Amino acid sequence: MIRIARKPKPEKYRPTLGETWIEMRKNKLAYIFIAPFMVCFVIFIVLPVLSATVLSFTQFDSISRPQFIGLRNFMDILTRDLLLMTHVIPNTFIFAVAVGPIGYALQFILAWLINCVPKRLKVIYTMAIYLPSIAGGVLISVVFTVFFSGDRLGHLNRLLLNLGMIVEPIAWTTDRDYLLLVMIIVTIWGSMGVGFLSLFAGMQNVDEQLYEAGRIDGIRNAFQELIHITIPQMKPQMLFSAVMSIVGALRAGQIGVQLSGQNPTPEYAGQLWQNHIEDFGFQRFELGYATALSFVLLLFTYAITRLCFRFLGAKEDE
Repeated sequence: MIRIARKPKPEKYRPTLGETWIEMRKNKLAYIFIAPFMVCFVIFIVLPVLSATVLSFTQFDSISRPQFIGLRNFMDILTRDLLLMTHVIPNTFIFAVAVGPIGYALQFILAWLINCVPKRLKVIYTMAIYLPSIAGGVLISVVFTVFFSGDRLGHLNRLLLNLGMIVEPIAWTTDRDYLLLVMIIVTIWGSMGVGFLSLFAGMQNVDEQLYEAGRIDGIRNAFQELIHITIPQMKPQMLFSAVMSIVGALRAGQIGVQLSGQNPTPEYAGQLWQNHIEDFGFQRFELGYATALSFVLLLFTYAITRLCFRFLGAKEDE
């Protein structure tokens, strides 16, 4: 009996709907276990995104019936929203560029430095760096509002006055020249959360035998070990941390309101994209325009995420 050899499937072979259904029936127990997650994912993620996409093409005030207006909301974003163009986009760009890459770099450097200390000190240093991200808004409202207070009792003003660097107190959180800088500093300080732990765990899981083999092959110092061994072995953790840092920077919004105590922030100096969405959605009740803003932010976040996958992800992840 002559058997005809089947052609090998291409690398990017996509199964048909029938083949997918057969595989699902073979592995039905696994699908039963993931069914609760999938139901929650559809209800709380997929449906809200689809409904927001539909609402972005409407005029809706949460009371009357939504009216379909086509691309008018998106045209307003590009042509009529002067506040978005003059304040929100520049503020968001500066904030995201500063907080995302700088925060990510600091996470990596601190994780690497802690990984080099003796084992008993690693737990102490890790908890000391991670705790600010747990406290979050409490630290901002209690610590930093006092530290950056605009009167003579503020810690920073008092220090600078005693040093003779300033002659009168500076309103750090209400002055348009300083608010965005203070927001960046506070956000970076409190950003050592899940991304930092991911990088630290990735460094902990690198096989020690690779370092021994590297020393045999000519690696002489810790920096060469970092470049040639550590980083190539922990790309999944680096990808996760990069996505968390950049997406977190794009989604930030409450930091300016918490520091200044005003919404919108003074002279819109700390107004970010998320603040703009909340302004139109919950204060002006223009929910159609607010969802259009959210949809644009979603697309931009997706593009940045794909860019991270391009540089740090494996080929099969793209």
